[in-house]
Amino acid sequence: MSASQPPQSADVPTLLVKIFGKDRPGITAGLFDTLAAYSVDVVDIEQVVTRGRIVLCALVTQPPAGLEGDLRSTVHSWADSMKMQAEIISGIGDNRPRGLGRSLVTVLGHPLTSESTAAIAARITATGGNIDRIFRLAKYPVTAVEFAVSGTETESLRTALALEASKLGVDVAVVAAGLHRRAQRLVVMDVDSTLIQDEVIELFAAHAGCEDEVAEVTAAAMRGELDFEQSLHARVRLLAGLDASVVDKVRSEVRLTPGARTLIRTLKRLGFQVGVVSGGFTQVTDDLKERLGLDFAQANTLEIVDGKLTGKVTGEIVDRAGKARLLRRFATEAAVPLEQTVAIGDGANDLDMLNAAGLGVAFNAKPVVREAAHTAVNVPFLDTVLYLLGITREEVEAADTHAAD
Repeated sequence: MSASQPPQSADVPTLLVKIFGKDRPGITAGLFDTLAAYSVDVVDIEQVVTRGRIVLCALVTQPPAGLEGDLRSTVHSWADSMKMQAEIISGIGDNRPRGLGRSLVTVLGHPLTSESTAAIAARITATGGNIDRIFRLAKYPVTAVEFAVSGTETESLRTALALEASKLGVDVAVVAAGLHRRAQRLVVMDVDSTLIQDEVIELFAAHAGCEDEVAEVTAAAMRGELDFEQSLHARVRLLAGLDASVVDKVRSEVRLTPGARTLIRTLKRLGFQVGVVSGGFTQVTDDLKERLGLDFAQANTLEIVDGKLTGKVTGEIVDRAGKARLLRRFATEAAVPLEQTVAIGDGANDLDMLNAAGLGVAFNAKPVVREAAHTAVNVPFLDTVLYLLGITREEVEAADTHAAD
């Protein structure tokens, strides 16, 4: 038999052996010890344990002639001895081939209701997709489940589910299944209102006594109503004359978004490279880079002369186009294909970056951003992005425990 041929042809008789009941150690070993006496080969195995109840399915080849009845009787007797139930179904060949087009659909709910789950499943079916497997990624701080879907193209599925998610008030991410999903990647984040809870320029403005005026311009820029570069210069001019000592005060006032440390710590342990790009200021992002162990950081720079802010910025402006350009630069430096990058942001000036990345995540974003990004997360925990990458809460906690030992 060549390596390219399947181990069992489509017309080989097979048995589906299903065991279900209260879980306990030794069930899987016990079933296959029982089957081993009949010289059957294993074609497929599926096992799920939910709240202490196990469902174990084994697809095996038919035993030699005359032994099937004895196999059935023995399996049922073994199941009875374990206070479990057994079901054995005759058939032909392996599972039916999955349809073309493989996607992974991650659904986040806080909570995840039965109504929203039903609607998502129905929409998958309506696109021609088939749900092959469902797996829970996390139960807190949100419920996150992953659907493996075949039979429909990723882009069309993403479009259909984005509309459904918006109506349901849940977050749904759709990515193509494949080896690259768990490959080493690059994650690049916006800073203000993404990595941190604050708008840095507003923290500076509070010390200059012009917070309300700056906040109004910032909000308009993030909604896409103003040109970012013009609004940046207008806001920075209001800071002219501030003593440079205010930089240390602002750094101390910055509040990380809940889950930010967990997200970065976990990504780094998994071999990801992590960077930030910001329309804010290097006086803050450089500090964040050092504190959080980031690989990349780029932002605008406030000009300081004779210990005072001049009301100007120096160097290349990091605006909407600049963020996308920096994502590409970081990807090149990290030797990561652009399609294996993840970008996270909340404002209109993040859109080019989100669209350029392999996966663009709108995090608690403005409506215009949620509508244009690949997916949206609308819960206040930044580490929920891990679930969109197929990383489970158990894996996060296990990594933390291992590091503490």
